[in-house]
Amino acid sequence: MFLKQYTSNILSTTVLLLCCGMPPSLPAVPIPVHGHFTFDGNEFAARDFGNQLHSLPWAVLHPKKVSDVASTIKHVWHMGPASAMTLAARGHGHSLLGQAQAPHGIVINMESLRGEMQVIKGKSPYVDAPAGELWINVLHHCLKHGLAPKSWTDYLHLTVGGTLSNAGISGQAFRHGPQISNVHQLEVITGKGEVVVCSEEKNADLFHGVLGGLGQFGIITRARISLEPAPKQVKWIRVVYSDFSTFARDQERLISAEKTFDYIEGLVIVNRTGLINNWRSSFDPQDPDQANQFVSDGRTLFCLELTKNFNPAEEAHVDKEIKSLLSELSYIPSTLFVTQVSYVEFLDRVHAAELKLRSKGLWDLPHPWLNILIPRSKIHTFADGVFGNILTDTNNGPVLIYPVNKSKWDNRTSFVTPDEDMFYLVAFLPHAAESEGPQKLLNQNRRILNFCDSAQLGVKQYLPHYKTQEEWRAHFGQRWEIFAQRKSAYDPLAILAPGQNIFQKSISIL
Repeated sequence: MFLKQYTSNILSTTVLLLCCGMPPSLPAVPIPVHGHFTFDGNEFAARDFGNQLHSLPWAVLHPKKVSDVASTIKHVWHMGPASAMTLAARGHGHSLLGQAQAPHGIVINMESLRGEMQVIKGKSPYVDAPAGELWINVLHHCLKHGLAPKSWTDYLHLTVGGTLSNAGISGQAFRHGPQISNVHQLEVITGKGEVVVCSEEKNADLFHGVLGGLGQFGIITRARISLEPAPKQVKWIRVVYSDFSTFARDQERLISAEKTFDYIEGLVIVNRTGLINNWRSSFDPQDPDQANQFVSDGRTLFCLELTKNFNPAEEAHVDKEIKSLLSELSYIPSTLFVTQVSYVEFLDRVHAAELKLRSKGLWDLPHPWLNILIPRSKIHTFADGVFGNILTDTNNGPVLIYPVNKSKWDNRTSFVTPDEDMFYLVAFLPHAAESEGPQKLLNQNRRILNFCDSAQLGVKQYLPHYKTQEEWRAHFGQRWEIFAQRKSAYDPLAILAPGQNIFQKSISIL
C-alpha cells in the first residue's frame, strides 16, 4: 500500500488514499483534516482493557478539530451502502470486549480532541468539556473554581464521551443518578457527518438517544456537565456484615434517607479474611483496640463502604452526623474503619490501585468482567444462588454490590434498567490469572447469567456485549423499536461503533 500524506497549508492536512493495497471500496478521494491519519503502528487501537478481543483497524484518525471527525464520517457516508468501511470512537481504551474497535475500518482517537474547558458559575453551574478529555482532568479544572461534577465512575481515567455513551455509575448514583442524568447539552456528530448541538430543548431525540446509546447514533465531541460546590475533605468509612439480608437492608435504608452519606457502595468478600485485616494498615480506626485481627471463619462477608464530604470548619458537625448514621446500622462493631482523605484522593482511589497493579504486571491481563442490574425484589434470590456457591472466592478482583434509585435515571435515554423503583448493580471485576487465561472466569460468568435466566430474575447487563441482534432485542425489550428507529434516523448505513455488534452495515435494521 502506498499512502502519502500531503500538507496543503499550516492549518490543513489532506490524506490522499491512492493505491492497490487499500480497501477496494475506498475511493482515491482526499479527506481534509487538521490532524492526521496513521496507517501503521496502530496496534493500540486493536486492544482494550478487557484484553480479549483484538481487531486491527485499517487506519486511525488523530483529530485536532471537531471538523476532522465530521469530514471523515461524511466521507465514509458518501461512499454509500456498498462500502464495508466503518468507524469507531476510542477514548481511553477501557472497553471490555472490543466495543471501541473497528475491524479493517477507521478508529478515531478521541483523546486527540482534548482541549479548552470552560466553567460557568451561577445558580446552575456547569462545565463545557471536550468528549476526549479524561474525567480526572475535568475534576482538576473545575476544582480551580471550587466546583466539581456531581456523579462519577469509580475510575476517573476515562473519557467524558466514553462514559456518557454508557451510563457512568458509582456510589453517588443513588442520589444524583448516573453521569448521563447530569448533562445539560451535547455536541454530536451523526453517522451522516452532521455536527448537531442537542439538549432537552433542542434536538431532544438525538440528545436522549446518544446518552447511554453505545455510540450507535453519533460521536459525542463535547458535553455540558452539571456541577456543584466541591468539598475539600472526605471521611471514608468501611464496616463489615456477615449476613446479606442485614447488609442489604442497611444499604436500602441509607439510599432512601433524606440525611445520609454522600457515597454508598457494597463489596462482597469470599475467602479473603486477610483483606479486612490489611485495611488496618491504610485505615486508622477511631479506637486503637479495634486493631485486633478479625477472623471470618470462612464465611462470605459483605463490606459497606461509605463517605461523608465536608470542609474543615464542618468537621465536628460531620463527625456527629456520621456517628448518628452509623448507630442505626447493624454491622459487626469490631470491623469499623474510618480515615480522612482529600476529596481528590478519594475520587482517584482506583488510579492508586492501578499503579500498584501495573508495577506487578497485572493491569494488562484479560479482564472478563460482568456487570448486571438486578431488581430489588430478586436480590436475595441472586445472593443465595451466587455468593458462596457459584462465586467461591474473590481473590482475582472485587465484587461490588449496591442499590440505586430508579427515580434518578431518565428513562428517555437509551440506557435500559430493570422494571422496579430500586435495583442493584452487581459488578464482578476480576483479572484472569496469567497461567490460566480468562476461560475459567468466563465460565463463571456464564453460570451466573444462566442462573439469572433460570430463576427469571429480570436482570439487565451493564456494558453488555451480545453476539446476535436477537439478544440485543431481548436486552432492549419494548425499547428496541425506538432504538432501531434512532439508528435509522441518525446512522442509517450503520457506519458507527461496529464493535458493539448491534447492527451490521448494509443490512436492514428495522
